[in-house]
Amino acid sequence: MAAFAQCHAEAGHKVVLITSGGTKVPLESRTVRFLDNFSSGRRGASSAEYFLDSGYAVVFLHRHRSLYPYTHHFSTVAMMDALQFRGDEASGHSVDVLVDQEQLPNIAKVLKRYQEVKESGLLLPVEFNTLSEYLHLLKAAAQALSGIGPKAMFYLAAAVSDFYIPASEMPEHKIQSSNVTEPMVPKVLSPLVKDWAPQAFVISFKLETDPSILLHKARQALDTYRHQVVVANVLDSRRGYVMVVTPETETELVLTEEQTKNGVEIEERITTVELVTGKTGRFDQKADLQLTTTIKY
Repeated sequence: MAAFAQCHAEAGHKVVLITSGGTKVPLESRTVRFLDNFSSGRRGASSAEYFLDSGYAVVFLHRHRSLYPYTHHFSTVAMMDALQFRGDEASGHSVDVLVDQEQLPNIAKVLKRYQEVKESGLLLPVEFNTLSEYLHLLKAAAQALSGIGPKAMFYLAAAVSDFYIPASEMPEHKIQSSNVTEPMVPKVLSPLVKDWAPQAFVISFKLETDPSILLHKARQALDTYRHQVVVANVLDSRRGYVMVVTPETETELVLTEEQTKNGVEIEERITTVELVTGKTGRFDQKADLQLTTTIKY
């Protein structure tokens, strides 16, 4: 990761580490059960594409089998039903595999862009499975990117568990339900900001189910960890509404029903807000975006 970051920084690119997907917390060392969440990694995978389109090099720290840049567009498609044979292998002739582009719309465009990104070397995938692996890799990544100073950005979109069982306290065999008590996961945002990558631009995410506490929780996180941005969203409306909160501003990003029907993604709006891409104080109002900014004094 350090070599990737240094190479692209020297080439004039900014480098963003995107965390994506949920975290699995084993309840036993010989795991029978674990704690998990519903996160598919859609936000991280989609955001990675927009950062790549903006010229960033991307370290994509993602959960094993979570959604991935470019392939996530077809995650709901029964892939085998979208492919067909042409030719007869038994007769010794070559066989082609044809793609049903009605079932895989825009597949040629998406594939072309994926191959361009792969050939350019701008995407470095790093995979984790459990919570402990995520925490270890996040620290390693932060220390690797600290060498490029302010050219580094952290976009922490992974859904990290609040609870875990330390390895020293984890039973070997199947835990009994009456004995399940988990401590809180140590917060890594504080050492990331203060120690691991102090010059980096850091964006965290806050998901709540109660809209009335959303802004308070976002500002509480900024006050506690002293980083630059919190992207706050509510579970039921997270795909069409977010609030980008900084120490000075509150910016609402809203997709209309028509934009949603036309396939516009809120992640495109998040990553084109100039403040989120590291240029504090101004906002990029592209493509008919409903955007409200409140300056706080």
